[in-house]
Parts: sequence; C-alpha cells; structure tokens
Amino acid sequence: MTELLWIVPALPFLGAIILIILGTKLSRIAASFVGAGSVGLSALLVILIGLNYAPAAGPFRQVLWQWIDVAGLSPAFGFHLDSLSLVFIFVITFVGFLIHVYSTEFMAEDEGFARFFAYLNLFVASMLILVLADNLVLMYLGWEGVGLCSYLLIGFWYEEKKNGDAARKAFIVTRVGDTAMAIGLFMLFDIFGTLIINDILEQAPQLWSVGSQTAMVVALLLLGGAVGKSAQLPLQTWLPDAMAGPSPVSALIHAATMVTAGVYLIARMHVIFELSPTAQLCVGIIGALTLLIAGFSALTQFDLKRVLAYSTISQIGYMFLALGVGAWSAAIFHFMIHAFFKALLFLGAGAVIMVLHHEHDMFKMGGLRNKLPVIYWTFLIGSASLAALPFITAGFYSKDSILWLSFAGEKGNIWFFLAGLTGAFVTSIYTFRMVFVTFFGEAKTAVGHHTGARITIPLVILAVLSLVGGFIELPHTLGHLELFSDFLKPVLPAVAVDPSATTGMEWTIQGITMVLSLVGIFIAYHYYVRKPEQASQLKSSLAGLHRFWFMGWGFDNLYDSVLVKPYVFLATVNKNDIVDKFYSLIVYTTELLHRIFARSQGGILRWYIMSMVIGAILILTLGLLL
Repeated sequence: MTELLWIVPALPFLGAIILIILGTKLSRIAASFVGAGSVGLSALLVILIGLNYAPAAGPFRQVLWQWIDVAGLSPAFGFHLDSLSLVFIFVITFVGFLIHVYSTEFMAEDEGFARFFAYLNLFVASMLILVLADNLVLMYLGWEGVGLCSYLLIGFWYEEKKNGDAARKAFIVTRVGDTAMAIGLFMLFDIFGTLIINDILEQAPQLWSVGSQTAMVVALLLLGGAVGKSAQLPLQTWLPDAMAGPSPVSALIHAATMVTAGVYLIARMHVIFELSPTAQLCVGIIGALTLLIAGFSALTQFDLKRVLAYSTISQIGYMFLALGVGAWSAAIFHFMIHAFFKALLFLGAGAVIMVLHHEHDMFKMGGLRNKLPVIYWTFLIGSASLAALPFITAGFYSKDSILWLSFAGEKGNIWFFLAGLTGAFVTSIYTFRMVFVTFFGEAKTAVGHHTGARITIPLVILAVLSLVGGFIELPHTLGHLELFSDFLKPVLPAVAVDPSATTGMEWTIQGITMVLSLVGIFIAYHYYVRKPEQASQLKSSLAGLHRFWFMGWGFDNLYDSVLVKPYVFLATVNKNDIVDKFYSLIVYTTELLHRIFARSQGGILRWYIMSMVIGAILILTLGLLL
C-alpha cells in the first residue's frame, strides 16, 4: 500500500489543475466533487496506508524522478514516510477534507467558488509535499507553495483593500523567516554536500559535537524560518490580520496546517537542535514568551476570529515550548489535538458569523445557545478542549504532557513551567469569555438562516475528536497509556525525565492545572454573565494596558516606525535618484532628436532638393580636403 504514497499529494494537485482550467465551465456541484472529493480520496488513502504501516519496519522512501543535478546538488522528487510524516499527512488530509465539505456550503453563493477550491487544493498539495519531502529542496518547494496559497486565500476577497493588505503582510513577513531558512539550507549543503534529510541527520553527530558554533548558527537560521511560518515571536504580527480570509481558510491554513509547518521543521531536524543546546533553549524561550503575549492579547479582542487567531499563536507557543525542552512527541501530540479543536472553533465561528449576516463583533451577538444548538454544543466542546477542561477533553491530556515535561523534563525549568501554567490560566479565561459573550445573554443580532448538514456534520466529527482524541496518550497518574509517543519513538527520541520527579509531584501539577482551568472559567462567567458591568469597569480602569494588549503589544507600531516608515521615506527620496535621471536624459535626448528630425520632414520638395544639394557639396568638399 505504501507504493501508492505518491497519489496522496497528486490527487489534490490534480483537482487544483482541473479547477484552474475548467473552473468557469463546471457547475458548483461538479466543482465541489472535484475539490472536496480529491482531498477526501487522499484522506482515505492515508488511512489505508496508516493501517498497513509498521513503525518498527523503518521509513519508506519513494523516488519518483531525479529533479535537479547541478554542481553536486542532485535532489530527487522523492517522498519519505515515517511516523512523523504519517501523523501530519493524516491531519492535513482528514481535517482538510472536513473543511472542504464545510466550504461547499459556506462558499455556496460566492462568485469565486471554483477559484476558492482550486486554491484550497493547491494548498493541500503543497503542504503534503512539505511534510513528505525526503530532501530540503523539495521541502522548500512545498514551504513556498503554502506561502503562495496563503497569500491567495487571505486575499481571496480582493475587492476590499484591507484584505489585499493582509495578504501582502502575511507574504512579506513570512518571507523574512524564509530568507533565514534559505541561508540555513545553503550552509547545510556547503557543509554536508547534500540536502537529503536523513543523510544530514546521520552525518551531523559525526561532524559536530554538542555545543558546536556551526550547529548553533544553522539551527538558529532554521528557527528563523520556523517562527515566520508558525507566527511566533517576533514574526507573529501577520496571523491576526490573516483573518481577512474566509473562515474555512482560517481553519485549514491558520489553525490546522500551515502555521504548524515550523513545528514540523524543528521536529524533523531535531538532531541539529539537540547538537545546539543554545538554539534549542531559544526555541523554548520563544514559545514561552509567545504563548503569554498572544494569550493576553486574546483577552482584549472583540472580533470572534481574532480571538481565535491570537489563541492559535499562543497554542503554537506551547508546541515550541515542548520542542525547546526536548518533549518532541508531546509537541506533535498537541499539534494533532490542536488541529481538531481549533479547526472546530474556526468553523464554528464561521457558521455563527454567516448566520448573523457576517457580523464579527462578539458583543453584537449573544443569546445563540438556544437558537443554534448544534453550533453551540460543538463550539462549547472545542472551547473546553482549548481550555484543557480536566479529564473529559483531549486538550487536557496534550497540554498536561507539555506542562509536566516543561517542569520535570531534563531540559525543563521552573520558568518554562510557570509560563505554561500562566498561559493555561489565561487561555481558560479568554476562551470562555468568548463562549459566554457569543452564546449567552440577550440576542443583539437576529439569526438570518440556519446552517445545513454540510456545515454541521464536520463540526460534530471534529467535536468528537476534540473529546476522545486525547485518550491515546495518558499520563502516568491516569493509566500510563503511551500509544502516540510509542508510535513516534522510531523517529523522535523520548524525553528524559529528571529522576527526582515523583508521581506525587505529577499529581500536584495536574491538580494545580485543573484548579486554574476551572477558576479561569469561573472568572469569565462572573465578569461576562453574572456581572458584565464589572467587566466594563475593569476595562476602563486598565484602559492603557487593555489598549496595549489589544494592539498586540505594539509590535505592528514598532515595525511600522522602525522598518516601514524609514523604508517608505528612503524610497520617496530615492524616487528620482541619479539612475533614474540617467535614463530620463536618454529619453529627453531621444525626444529632442525626434522633434529636430520631424521638422526636416515638411513635405516640401524644394527643401528636400536643397538638402540633397547641400549634402552633396559637403561630401565633395570633405573629399577634396581629406
């Protein structure tokens, strides 16, 4: 069955080509079958491959053709399947298929229906190439492919200027990280003479010792690419504005797949990061700071999708924190669970926005729990999983693993643990603030129409996964089931736990986490259901801090002042520089000669004869003189 691996990315790519070429000629039903059907078939094939895949047998490599062969650089168009890539392609295709089905109803009235599915399919194909690539050149092709598709999908409704601005911002900011990554790839090829991932990971420990300066530089450059794609500090500013795209775009690209590409890159290249403790520590610090900064910003947002955008940045911060302490499997486990509940929340938010006549402001909603029961209950389940409600949600188990290992892991420390704990507390507050404001209280906007099965069925499926998905990885205190980490063990090393860490300590940490999660929910209930006037008073008393958090801690203003305005100023000053003047002189001279010669073409015969006579006299005179 693994021999059919190449079909997995080929199907959505074929679907994209069909939609690009025939999109205007296809009916919406036909376009739906091509767009959603191609990804659905890929998901089915991934499940069949997964059922027949044995991690102990080792990775499977499939070379389709030789791609490039220049000066020793000879990467193939080849795929590498192991436990890590299998988890990612399952999430990409399965969650992607549910989002495609949802989109067939959500985008039903849009003029660009076929174009939308063409972009979605091209994105899925690019993301699959990224995670299946057996060499870094092919991975970079997929990496840039998802960047292009992100630009196209964020700016899908390009008639509005703000959407185009958001798309360009995402494209430019992520290019900063991509440039760092490209330099890292150049260094790797210069050092190892190859960009085949497995070859680099095998040779690196032989060439570099732990703490090598070269390993640190390469790891930091790769980290630069990761923070750009995954919207981590300091390149996190593009993601909140990316909510300008349709809600299915937010669910697929900015919750379940593209923004986790950085997590995949670091996990795939984990050997290099283990050889550079400094770079790995930087990964943890970036994750810890990002999860806090984004979490506090989410507390102040009123746009439903922007709350979820900042939440995504924060949750990916947890993944980076786990990677930074060497909890590789825990990071990937949280990636998968996060894909379930965050895709659910974005799709639920999109459904609410759609039935409320495209209203995004939570404080203009309210009273929806009885009017939209399916959306309410599924959204509540996704929110509970995001807030890590104890025992019954998948998010509890994935987040608990990160918190425990950030404390008890060999590379963990108390500061990482406190950052994660604080983030968990803040998460429960902003998550249920969102739930209570949106679904409780008085209705402020009338419901236009109710959603159909193509929207509700994906919500129900994702809600089930957001509840039961965590039971494949249970902590020592609650059954000690490690199916997920055992599955990844052939690819990712197990985290070393401090010998002094006891079961009692784990129980204590879990207890603290549970209490903080429940207290956060109660605080949100108190301020936004019982005493909403107190929330307004608190906002007024902390107006400056509220505005600072609302503006994303001022990063946009900082970059605007330090980078954008100086660049625009210099570009304005340089608009008529010496180079332009040189070419302007050429144009002026050409125009002048044209006017002079045009005067000589008057159409008067005697002037032509006189000119010929004068010319002949000059030629004869020069001939006699010379």
